[in-house]
Amino acid sequence: MKKFDFFNQYRDPVIVIRNYEEVVFKNNTFCRVFQRFGDIRKFAHKMNFDMCPMDSENVDLFSPVFQAIVSKENFFARVYYISSSNETSYYDLTAVKRGVYTIIFLVDVSADVLLKNNEKESAIYKDKLTKLEEENEELQKIRQKAQSQAFRIALINKVSNIIRASMDISMILNSALKELAIMFGCFRAYYASSSENGFCIEEIYGEKNVSKNTNINFDNYVMKQLNAGRISISYSLMEYVAAEPFKQSVLRIIVPVFHLQKMIGVLVLLSYQKRELNEEIEILDAVSSQLGNAIIRAELYQKNAKNVKELKNALEELKETQLQLINSEKMASLGQLVAGVAHEINTPVASIKSNNAIISKLISRIEQDDLKEMFEQVNSIDQEAIQRISNIVVSLKKFVRLDEAELQEANINKELDLTLDLIRHEIKNKIEIEKDYGELPPIKCYPNMLNQVFTNILVNACQAITEQGRIKITTNFVDGKLIVKIKDNGQGIAKENLNKIFTVGYTTKGVGVGTGLGLAISQKIIDKHNGKIQVNSEVGVGTEFVITIKSE
Repeated sequence: MKKFDFFNQYRDPVIVIRNYEEVVFKNNTFCRVFQRFGDIRKFAHKMNFDMCPMDSENVDLFSPVFQAIVSKENFFARVYYISSSNETSYYDLTAVKRGVYTIIFLVDVSADVLLKNNEKESAIYKDKLTKLEEENEELQKIRQKAQSQAFRIALINKVSNIIRASMDISMILNSALKELAIMFGCFRAYYASSSENGFCIEEIYGEKNVSKNTNINFDNYVMKQLNAGRISISYSLMEYVAAEPFKQSVLRIIVPVFHLQKMIGVLVLLSYQKRELNEEIEILDAVSSQLGNAIIRAELYQKNAKNVKELKNALEELKETQLQLINSEKMASLGQLVAGVAHEINTPVASIKSNNAIISKLISRIEQDDLKEMFEQVNSIDQEAIQRISNIVVSLKKFVRLDEAELQEANINKELDLTLDLIRHEIKNKIEIEKDYGELPPIKCYPNMLNQVFTNILVNACQAITEQGRIKITTNFVDGKLIVKIKDNGQGIAKENLNKIFTVGYTTKGVGVGTGLGLAISQKIIDKHNGKIQVNSEVGVGTEFVITIKSE
């Protein structure tokens, strides 16, 4: 139609369509750019765009040309055209409605699209280049970090080996301080343990202008850092609060040492060097962690070593105590036995004593003098025997006093006499007893235990005298102390054996004669009285035991 000829002046392709598919006009540019075609569908189906119709069964509507025709409003879309040679061109399609006509303008934007695509590709390449540069930079950092890491690991391993090689806290600290001082160029490095009032210096490496056991403190800001587990790094004129100031500022590094969330001390490093700390912080953290564990481990080791020693001593003491308890149990059993025997003896003795009294009355009625005299003599002997039995029973009951487990006052001279009565069978017709008793006040003690000591010493003295001999017993009270000396003129004890006689199980009496418990138990009893027992002896001359007990 001639009325559309003015569109020939357009540099861009123009096509006019009436109703649905009747092409009524194509300008010169359209005819030049696109191939001639007799059917609008062939052209439309080579034109595409990214939009898709929703829920439509009309295949034509997948083409932007037919979308523009059926649209009731003006239509615009970015489309692309695929030529017969498979070349792709891009157009901005604008459709204008004029009555039954649809005028479609196609503006070639291929250059813009290609430019944008090139820009996108360029941006992609730039992004890749940037990433490669970043990766390269990161690799360099990783390389440097790996080198630093290797150095750090080497130093940490060296310190770790030093720490693990010893259980001596002083050696561990000195070795660690030396390595850190060399690394940071320190003129002084030291470790200070935590105390109630701050810190106390324990080990120092380098200049020693401060001494061990010096109590130090830091300002509140530093303490907040340390309590939070952070390393304090600063250039300071003050080493610590109230310290004499430096002439120039120094690099002060304070490293908290923790164990199980508890700060047990600090490492203080002082250097004149000006430097930044980066990787070194990790080294300090690692050394601090290992040092905390090593200090606690060494303390536990030393404590365990001390406990082992104490346990060994306790075990030896327990063995002695066990033997003493066995002996005490035997004494307790003996006491119960004596109490029973005494009761059993008292009953027949009472009967004999009653009969003896009756016989005494009957003797006076005997008229024959010789018979009367004989009965009087027999009766007198019986009376002495009865009295002797009664005295022995009383002495036994006193000796094994089970009700005297508490301290009580006793007359030691009487206790010695009581013991002599009980060992009369060892003394009779063999040993002369010489008594040199002093005036003694009542002594607070465990009488039955002391009787056991006196018995052990006196029986040993009797057994050391082979034929005839003498035992001298001396008592004194001097400067608030009871002194009991028991001296015999028996065989004596060899000098090399004097330090063994109080050892449990040691005896010179032979198998089946002595148990080796008597003197060991005696020493324990005297120890219980806060006293001491000494022995002086010479072979062929005799032995003297000296017991000293402080009176309360």
